[in-house]
Amino acid sequence: MSHTLNTKRPSTLQGATLPKWTPYAIAASSVLLGIGISFAAGLDSSVQWGLMAAIFFIVGTYGIAARVEGRRQAKDRVATSLVWVAFIIAVVPLVSLVWTTISRGVKVLDVYFLSHSMGVVADTEPGGGIYAAIIGSLEQVGLATLMAVPIGVLTAVYLVEYGRGNLSRAITFFVDVMTGIPSIVAGLFILSIMLIFDMQPFGFAGSLALAILMMPVVVRSTEEMLKLVPNELREASLALGIPKWRTILKVVLPTSLGGIITGIMLSVARIAGETAPVLLLVFGNPFINNNPFEGAQASLPLYIYQQYANSAGSGAAYDRAWAASLTLIAFIMILNLAARGIARWKAPKTGR
Repeated sequence: MSHTLNTKRPSTLQGATLPKWTPYAIAASSVLLGIGISFAAGLDSSVQWGLMAAIFFIVGTYGIAARVEGRRQAKDRVATSLVWVAFIIAVVPLVSLVWTTISRGVKVLDVYFLSHSMGVVADTEPGGGIYAAIIGSLEQVGLATLMAVPIGVLTAVYLVEYGRGNLSRAITFFVDVMTGIPSIVAGLFILSIMLIFDMQPFGFAGSLALAILMMPVVVRSTEEMLKLVPNELREASLALGIPKWRTILKVVLPTSLGGIITGIMLSVARIAGETAPVLLLVFGNPFINNNPFEGAQASLPLYIYQQYANSAGSGAAYDRAWAASLTLIAFIMILNLAARGIARWKAPKTGR
């Protein structure tokens, strides 16, 4: 009676593989090596040891992977390492900025700071707040949004659904040009009109300049969202005898509404921090002015600039500038979170 012994042999097609914890070990060793060399050489900058650690991580990854897994797999791991290094290089300044703003802005950020204005408080004195600046920013950005969004969305609808020929190409060209216009140029354009009519600085003038900056962003983002709507949806609606304008209103726009709202929110965040047009056209005001059509107004970006310019790098004005910066960042963050929420809420629902 003969019997065969079944033994499980390892496949020869699969070579040696590094453990899953290897990249973490290489990264930790690279950081320690970078810090050690920086300490020995007397380098004070954290950027220097960070760059050295990144180089050691990439070189170490390739060397170890090539020895164990082969050169082909080592190249793949190096590509992954480069992606991670690029990601960290991009994230570190952002985290550093947010951390610095929070750590310095919380010193004077409280209910009093948010609910009071500067009034007669001098820049060198403690106290005062940003209530007037918050009101001014909300009114100026809100008016700019009311002007820019309808024009931008309708322009994008025309370019995608109707645009043909020279007019469409001309509009696309001017939108591309407007996308790269510096904010100071938009402010000078509105200022020249104000000088012709001998007008004094007022909040709505800043809204006009902000609307000019906002419109091309709305057009471009809306245009890309409309292009993502499948043509089959349009054709199915038209095949049922529904007019094109109603197809756009009931099919195309609701399908792309989430992306359009996200683009609008991003364009609002883009103009919320503009300082140059506000400095030229709105001029700033330490007192509360709820009327954007008469008299100078305050705004958060201008408030930050004025407080920091008068702080000499320290003092009460310096703390107020950082607190206002933290408030502006929180405002933009809330806008982005709201955009995500609205986009999910308005996203097309697919039935099972």
